[in-house]
Amino acid sequence: MSELTIKSIEESEIETVLAEDINFTGTLSFDDSLMIKGKFQGEICAKGDLHIGTNAEVEAKLEASLVSIKGSVKGNVTALSRIELFSSSSLEGDINTPSITMENGSKFNGKCAMK
Repeated sequence: MSELTIKSIEESEIETVLAEDINFTGTLSFDDSLMIKGKFQGEICAKGDLHIGTNAEVEAKLEASLVSIKGSVKGNVTALSRIELFSSSSLEGDINTPSITMENGSKFNGKCAMK
Protein backbone atom coordinates (compact mmCIF):
# COMPACT_ATOMS: atom_id res chain seq x y z
CA MET A 1 0.00 0.00 0.00
CA SER A 2 1.43 3.40 -0.96
CA GLU A 3 1.56 6.42 1.32
CA LEU A 4 -0.69 9.37 0.57
CA THR A 5 0.94 12.76 0.14
CA ILE A 6 -0.91 16.02 -0.37
CA LYS A 7 0.46 18.62 -2.77
CA SER A 8 1.80 21.48 -0.66
CA ILE A 9 1.18 25.04 -1.85
CA GLU A 10 4.04 27.55 -2.01
CA GLU A 11 3.83 30.56 0.31
CA SER A 12 4.36 32.86 -2.69
CA GLU A 13 1.03 31.63 -4.12
CA ILE A 14 -0.89 32.85 -1.05
CA GLU A 15 -2.37 36.34 -0.97
CA THR A 16 -1.80 37.14 2.75
CA VAL A 17 0.52 35.60 5.36
CA LEU A 18 0.40 36.11 9.12
CA ALA A 19 4.08 35.53 10.00
CA GLU A 20 5.56 33.42 12.81
CA ASP A 21 5.94 36.42 15.12
CA ILE A 22 2.24 37.39 14.87
CA ASN A 23 -0.03 36.63 17.83
CA PHE A 24 -3.56 37.61 16.71
CA THR A 25 -6.83 37.43 18.65
CA GLY A 26 -10.15 38.32 17.05
CA THR A 27 -12.32 37.66 14.02
CA LEU A 28 -11.00 37.37 10.47
CA SER A 29 -12.86 37.30 7.18
CA PHE A 30 -11.31 37.29 3.70
CA ASP A 31 -12.07 36.46 0.08
CA ASP A 32 -8.65 35.32 -1.18
CA SER A 33 -6.13 32.95 0.42
CA LEU A 34 -4.56 33.33 3.88
CA MET A 35 -1.73 31.49 5.63
CA ILE A 36 -1.28 31.54 9.40
CA LYS A 37 2.27 30.80 10.55
CA GLY A 38 2.02 32.26 14.07
CA LYS A 39 -0.66 32.11 16.76
CA PHE A 40 -4.33 32.88 16.20
CA GLN A 41 -7.27 32.76 18.59
CA GLY A 42 -10.86 33.61 17.72
CA GLU A 43 -12.95 32.98 14.63
CA ILE A 44 -12.36 32.84 10.88
CA CYS A 45 -15.21 33.01 8.38
CA ALA A 46 -13.86 33.18 4.84
CA LYS A 47 -14.73 32.62 1.20
CA GLY A 48 -11.08 31.90 0.32
CA ASP A 49 -8.65 29.15 1.24
CA LEU A 50 -7.05 28.91 4.69
CA HIS A 51 -3.58 27.41 5.19
CA ILE A 52 -2.24 26.66 8.67
CA GLY A 53 1.58 26.51 8.70
CA THR A 54 3.69 23.82 10.36
CA ASN A 55 4.52 25.80 13.53
CA ALA A 56 1.17 27.61 13.76
CA GLU A 57 -1.05 27.33 16.83
CA VAL A 58 -4.72 28.07 16.15
CA GLU A 59 -7.53 28.01 18.70
CA ALA A 60 -10.61 29.03 16.74
CA LYS A 61 -13.81 28.21 14.94
CA LEU A 62 -12.81 27.97 11.27
CA GLU A 63 -14.88 28.21 8.09
CA ALA A 64 -13.31 28.52 4.64
CA SER A 65 -13.45 27.04 1.16
CA LEU A 66 -10.35 24.84 1.62
CA VAL A 67 -8.74 24.32 5.03
CA SER A 68 -5.19 22.96 4.79
CA ILE A 69 -3.53 22.15 8.13
CA LYS A 70 0.15 21.47 8.84
CA GLY A 71 0.20 22.86 12.40
CA SER A 72 -2.02 22.66 15.47
CA VAL A 73 -5.74 23.52 15.48
CA LYS A 74 -8.17 23.39 18.40
CA GLY A 75 -11.73 24.15 17.35
CA ASN A 76 -14.45 23.12 14.94
CA VAL A 77 -13.65 23.33 11.23
CA THR A 78 -16.04 23.73 8.30
CA ALA A 79 -14.65 23.53 4.76
CA LEU A 80 -16.91 24.10 1.77
CA SER A 81 -14.66 22.11 -0.59
CA ARG A 82 -12.01 20.09 1.32
CA ILE A 83 -9.94 19.66 4.46
CA GLU A 84 -6.30 18.58 4.14
CA LEU A 85 -4.45 17.20 7.16
CA PHE A 86 -0.70 16.90 6.57
CA SER A 87 1.46 14.45 8.55
CA SER A 88 2.59 17.23 10.92
CA SER A 89 -0.98 18.35 11.72
CA SER A 90 -2.97 18.06 14.92
CA LEU A 91 -6.70 18.82 14.90
CA GLU A 92 -8.91 18.68 18.01
CA GLY A 93 -12.47 19.51 17.06
CA ASP A 94 -15.37 18.48 14.88
CA ILE A 95 -15.17 18.83 11.12
CA ASN A 96 -17.81 19.33 8.45
CA THR A 97 -16.68 18.98 4.84
CA PRO A 98 -17.60 17.19 1.61
CA SER A 99 -14.03 15.87 1.22
CA ILE A 100 -11.10 15.14 3.56
CA THR A 101 -7.55 14.02 2.88
CA MET A 102 -5.31 12.82 5.73
CA GLU A 103 -1.63 11.97 5.45
CA ASN A 104 -0.20 9.16 7.56
CA GLY A 105 0.88 10.63 10.91
CA SER A 106 -1.76 13.36 11.10
CA LYS A 107 -3.70 13.53 14.37
CA PHE A 108 -7.47 14.09 14.47
CA ASN A 109 -9.73 13.90 17.52
CA GLY A 110 -13.36 14.79 16.95
CA LYS A 111 -16.40 13.99 14.86
CA CYS A 112 -16.47 14.13 11.08
CA ALA A 113 -19.62 14.94 9.09
CA MET A 114 -19.53 14.78 5.30
CA LYS A 115 -22.30 16.27 3.17
